[in-house]
This record gives sequence, structure tokens and C-alpha cells, in this order.
Amino acid sequence: MATSFEVVHNCGHTVTHDLSNRSADRRAGFARWLAGRDCTDCWKAARDADTQSKEEWLAAKRAAEQEAAAVWAKQFDMPQLEGPEKALDWGERSRHQLMTSAYAALVVEGSWDEADWAELEEKARSITRAGWWIDQREAEGSDLLELLDAAGEGDRGTENPFR
Repeated sequence: MATSFEVVHNCGHTVTHDLSNRSADRRAGFARWLAGRDCTDCWKAARDADTQSKEEWLAAKRAAEQEAAAVWAKQFDMPQLEGPEKALDWGERSRHQLMTSAYAALVVEGSWDEADWAELEEKARSITRAGWWIDQREAEGSDLLELLDAAGEGDRGTENPFR
């Protein structure tokens, strides 16, 4: 009984496969299955290209989010965040996303007016530790006021009016 099969793969490459590790009644079926797939080299090349394109897409998405967060922070007079260099951008994006979500939940869809929101914004300005914003990144926007009230002294900047 044959244990080696010459398979013409979907990509057009011909590869001889040793299928001796499979039971005799499964070798031919597996060889047919392999023929419907790219060879290992082409599969790896496609996977690596896909990974690279995902990384490029993610980098572009993060850059756009970072730009939006920077524009927003400047527009609404948000302070610079403090913390390790690698956490600053992530913290800024997290702050922007949570504040945007909170505005939508509390003002646009909720019953808050601009005066209520202005008070929350002031509290948010007092939280300057990037790690705090990163830690809250999955929170619901409607919970932001409670989260800000629960923030510790270590999360607040040195020029905090709420000390």
C-alpha cells in the first residue's frame, strides 16, 4: 500500500507527502484534502503577509486614535498624563474613549445637561496618571462619575483642586 503521495496543491506546487503516520484507509482522503490547500511554503508566506498587513492596519488605527485623542485633549484643555513613556499614548487613547463614551451615555442619551458635564470634566482633568485611565478602558461611560470619585490621591496630579 502506498505511503507517499505526490500532491498538486491549490497553489500549483507539487509536493511529495509521506503519509505513513496515517492509517491506510485515511491516506488517500488526506492527500485529496491536501490538494485543496496551498503547500506549506505558500501557506506560511500568506500567513506572514496577513500578519504584516494586520500589524500595519493596527498601527494605522492606533495612530488615527492617537491623533483624535490629542486633538480632543487640546480642544477640551485636558492635562498631560503622567507615567511610564510606553503608557502615555495608551492612557490618552483610553481617556479619550472613556470620556467620549461617557458624554454619549450621560448627555446625549441621558439626562445630564452641559453644567453637569462640565463638573465631570473638571474631575476628569484631576486624574493625570495614565495607568488609571488604562485600568478603566473597559468601563461603561455611564460609570465614569463613580470611577472618578473613587480615584485615589496617587491618581491625581500635583495641581489638583479636589485634594
